Amino acid sequence: MSKTVKTLAVAGAVAAAVSAHATTAVAAEKEKCYGVAMAGQNDCAAGPGTTCAGTSSVDYQGNAWKLVDAGTCMEMELPSMADGTMRKGSLEALERDLPA
Repeated sequence: MSKTVKTLAVAGAVAAAVSAHATTAVAAEKEKCYGVAMAGQNDCAAGPGTTCAGTSSVDYQGNAWKLVDAGTCMEMELPSMADGTMRKGSLEALERDLPA
């Protein structure tokens, strides 16, 4: 193997390691927030009958989550429900706004 190829291989390995570390750091700054995603815009886990990202079928579906900045989930301002009850995000799945 030539010196250039070895150098490129080492540089690639270092770049991959730095990239993986940066991705982990960004993920650590996010949290799953249930009940805040619009229909079809959830990041994953939209409850029974769905598979993953983009599968929620109701706005603010309680069992679908979206990644948000850590510490902001329960502070998000959301529209009230039809009966006037305030909606809030949650760090755990909710029983509200589930598909029929």
